Amino acid sequence: MGIVQKDAIKTTMISSLGLVLGYLNKGLLFLLILSTEQIGVINLCFSLGVLFAQFSNFGTIYTIWKFFPFFKNKEKKHHGFLPFILLIVTLGILLISSLFFLFQNELEAIYINKSPLFIDYFFWIIPIGIGYVVYLVLDVYLRALFKNIVSVFALDVVLRLGVTFILVFLWLDWISFDSFVVFHSLLFIVPPLILIAYLFKINELHLNIKNINISSRFRKIIFNFSAFNYINSLGAVLVNSLDIIMVAQFLGLKATGVYSTVVFLTSALQVPYKSLVRVSSPLVSEFWKSREMEKMKALYTKVSSVSLVIGLGLFLLVWINIDFLFSFLKYEFQPGIWVFFFLMMGRLVDMFFGLNGSIFNTSKKYKYDVFFTLFLIVAVYYLNTIMIPLWGMAGAAISTAGAFFIYNIGRMLFVYSIYKIHPFKINQFIIIILGVLTLFLTHILKDLFTNEWIQMIFISLVGFLLFFGSIFVFSLEKETINYAIKTKKKLFK
Repeated sequence: MGIVQKDAIKTTMISSLGLVLGYLNKGLLFLLILSTEQIGVINLCFSLGVLFAQFSNFGTIYTIWKFFPFFKNKEKKHHGFLPFILLIVTLGILLISSLFFLFQNELEAIYINKSPLFIDYFFWIIPIGIGYVVYLVLDVYLRALFKNIVSVFALDVVLRLGVTFILVFLWLDWISFDSFVVFHSLLFIVPPLILIAYLFKINELHLNIKNINISSRFRKIIFNFSAFNYINSLGAVLVNSLDIIMVAQFLGLKATGVYSTVVFLTSALQVPYKSLVRVSSPLVSEFWKSREMEKMKALYTKVSSVSLVIGLGLFLLVWINIDFLFSFLKYEFQPGIWVFFFLMMGRLVDMFFGLNGSIFNTSKKYKYDVFFTLFLIVAVYYLNTIMIPLWGMAGAAISTAGAFFIYNIGRMLFVYSIYKIHPFKINQFIIIILGVLTLFLTHILKDLFTNEWIQMIFISLVGFLLFFGSIFVFSLEKETINYAIKTKKKLFK
């Protein structure tokens, strides 16, 4: 796991800088400068832009992971694999953009009652979608080349720094909110431009369609694979976006502003996990190619174990201080406390089984994943239609968490039944018990101090020592300990 740890540490460090900028933007400046309704507009535009990107990529993301190792040949410019994929994506962008214009009235009708302000900015979804889909393709292509750093820097740092600047411009009244929405959308074009420049620098920007040398037989295999994974990739994004979209539809933009802000907080806790998965996924394809199932199983277990420790630990540190943290937000954000809890339950399950998707979607049984994905989409949609009217934002969070749980358990059982690999080991159950004990003990000790700041510092220190300290002292998870040691060396060398 050496290459995974090395790149994961670097990407985590860059993502951590991006996380600081993200918190500065969404956790502070958004709340100070924008109204809750305006926050809802920006985050709804982003969610729909991400959905646009997933619809228009035509399943090419997993296709790159799956097939690039077979075409990888620098002297032959990888047989024109990149321009071949970009041609498919270009067709996707043209088709989805056309559908946006064609069904404009129907789409606007969904939000006209509860979120009318959003209608004024409807078409600024498209630049976000185009920028993000091109970024996704180039990012995965670079990951297949084991080049991770620049992609993370472009999205997590450069993009968020750009958002910081235009927020300051808005605060200084140099631009209007209308202009802010425009600039915010156009900023998503910047990361793919950076990746294009980087590919050119490392002599990997091969865009000439004359270089395409993929046999008709292989093209048929690729198209078949992409078609199935098109649905699968949509499912994952729909789960992450559908709740925000439906909150806007049922509850309005103010509730969307609250809900989407909490979604950002939960996503921020996933940064180390995402760094692990992004550098581990290309290895899965390599292991399938060489049929190294033991290495696959080892990687699966190690990534799951490290994700569990980091994800659960970060959740505990936030949850034991949740009232203190939300006290700095507007009163209308208070319902977001239980939204955070339920969303994190779903995220923790998804983090633990995170590599499951890469294993499934790059295996020979990838077609069967479509059934899990269709179930996921239908379940989330119908659960939201029932639970949002009943329990508001918390209902959306419960729907998402429940869907993540069933979806991941089902996929894991299927992979195990076919390939006899799973992510479990005894230490993981000990870590979960340790997490519950930490939560229980910190709750008992919480009222020892009346001063909120002293209470927060004391509880955080106790929680950190009880959870992470016990793991280190009793060597409950060696991979996490090694990961932490290497991270420390990188930070303080």
